[in-house]
Amino acid sequence: MNSMKAIAKTTTTAALVLAALNQVYGQYAPPPPPAPFPGFINEWLRKDDPYMNKWDFGGSVRVRYEVKDGFGIPGEPGSLDFRDSGADVKNDYLMERIRIRAGYTDKWWSTLVEGRSSFVQGDERFAYFAAPLPAGTVNRKGEGPESDTIDLHQAFVTVGNHKEFPISAKIGRQELSYGEERLVGAFGWNNIGRVFDAGKLRWQNEWFGADFFASRVVIPEDDRFNVNNDYDWFSGIYATSTKVPKHLLDVYFFARNANAQAIAAEPSPQAPQPSARDIYTFGARLKSKPGELGNWDYMFDAAGQLGNFQDRRLAGTPRLDHEAWMFVANGGYTFNDSWGKPRLALEYAYGSGDSDPTDGDHETFENLFPTNHKFYGYMDFVSLQNIHNVRGIIQLKPHSRVSLAVEAHGFWLADTSDNFYNVGGAPRGGVAATPLGNGYGINPDFDSYVGAEIDFIAGWAVTRYAQLEAGYGHFFVGDYIESSLSAATHGSTDADYFYVQLNVNF
Repeated sequence: MNSMKAIAKTTTTAALVLAALNQVYGQYAPPPPPAPFPGFINEWLRKDDPYMNKWDFGGSVRVRYEVKDGFGIPGEPGSLDFRDSGADVKNDYLMERIRIRAGYTDKWWSTLVEGRSSFVQGDERFAYFAAPLPAGTVNRKGEGPESDTIDLHQAFVTVGNHKEFPISAKIGRQELSYGEERLVGAFGWNNIGRVFDAGKLRWQNEWFGADFFASRVVIPEDDRFNVNNDYDWFSGIYATSTKVPKHLLDVYFFARNANAQAIAAEPSPQAPQPSARDIYTFGARLKSKPGELGNWDYMFDAAGQLGNFQDRRLAGTPRLDHEAWMFVANGGYTFNDSWGKPRLALEYAYGSGDSDPTDGDHETFENLFPTNHKFYGYMDFVSLQNIHNVRGIIQLKPHSRVSLAVEAHGFWLADTSDNFYNVGGAPRGGVAATPLGNGYGINPDFDSYVGAEIDFIAGWAVTRYAQLEAGYGHFFVGDYIESSLSAATHGSTDADYFYVQLNVNF
């Protein structure tokens, strides 16, 4: 009996450690609240009735205002990122997101249902826009790609108790988030977010925790109940161990299998759907544990891919053999004895590109389902595809409830024979750069330097239930952008971005 209790205690501790470590030393995050806050409803219900601790009622309201200058506006004729004249590249809008949840937890099972309303005012972007337009889909203006008036965000049941048994199951609509969300994340910055209809088994013991899952991504579509893409399967294994001395080790395998029908699974999806592909990703991430290396910290993440791929603009053509890879390294030093505990860090990220689009192979890294906003500039111009990104980071905490960050990025194309991809993985160029498209073309003779970005972010935990955040970014266009838009007679300009956001939990 004592040995069983010891195993249960160790298993539970390992699970908590794994969860905590994956939140440390990532991108900028607002400061924590001054005190834990279960929510107004939970506090009222639990005050006089301990039984109500099993229940969870609450939610959040997030309001964000964004101003963008120099950004392409999908659906606006001729609008391209960094275009100087001849088209509209200015957009500002207000977004609100409301989430309301109800949950129950018992010894061997739990359940959660979470509804969501996402509203947008003033956004000029089309809700769905593609050029060329895949057969079976329709461009739609709507209220923009981040409006989804009312829908089901999550609804799942979990069966298991890791204190007494190593395996649990979670079935239903749920978020998937692994590592730092470079390849698979909940995309929380987006006004809608990302969820999957999934089945997941978790095996947790004192040596490792591993998820085995199969899923289909849910397609946002305003004014219709969101359904999953029946033709786009995403499955995998993600295992994490704390047993490497002073380190956290992740190993993973992901499979994305989409057939030719996936691209038109819904008539006007607010997130572009994939072309036909079978992509198999295998990788590992090694990360230092907090405090184990003194004031230093570091992380390495590398992944390779095999399979096949069909360009969404070339439907009906044979699939290309897919071979690609990515690599990320991040190292930092925190001055724990100095005012504000400043952390200085340097990061390098690489996503492979296609060196020869005519050779029958596809070598552009498939970014899968990331939260790219965290890593490649807060202005959201870049994904981990055909790119070199050098990133400098300064983080400062002048007060327990205030955090500041300054980040600088330098971007180079990994191969100028491939496209310059946007944050959603769509190419800015290629087969048919039409006046209505986002086409830069492919320019193998141009310099690979895309440009530089600098971002300033500040966060303030106003109360235990409210957080305020604001940021400003400026993108300095480089030789590749200047030459690309000059060749298209558009001319180029730097881009500016500002936002302010309030998040309230209740």
